[in-house]
Amino acid sequence: QVQLVESGGGLVQAGGSLRLSCAASGSIFSVNAMGWYRQSPGKQRELVAAITSGGITNYADSVKGRFTISRDNAKNTVYLQMNSLKPEDTAVYYCAADPQTLFVVAGTPRHWGQGTQVTVSS
Repeated sequence: QVQLVESGGGLVQAGGSLRLSCAASGSIFSVNAMGWYRQSPGKQRELVAAITSGGITNYADSVKGRFTISRDNAKNTVYLQMNSLKPEDTAVYYCAADPQTLFVVAGTPRHWGQGTQVTVSS
């Protein structure tokens, strides 16, 4: 089993920044691709960004140029640096992990975190 624990969410004004972290523990050998999803009330969960163990990244169009995903393989941790935040970025952000990148990108990863709330005020 893999446990994913997110941190770093909170309340920020529009234009501000936040950095989310997701630490993986347990059966780390099954974690290759990691990513971040978000879900706001009444909307489907959507992919924000994903990263492979080799550092290849993928971003949603809505966050390109504002968000950066990175990972520290030695610490089994993935980060999401969020800059120029907008009210529409308000959501619960979930960490995801899977042995295969395609399942992270497709929204069906083997492992999910519990989520962290990000609220951007206007």
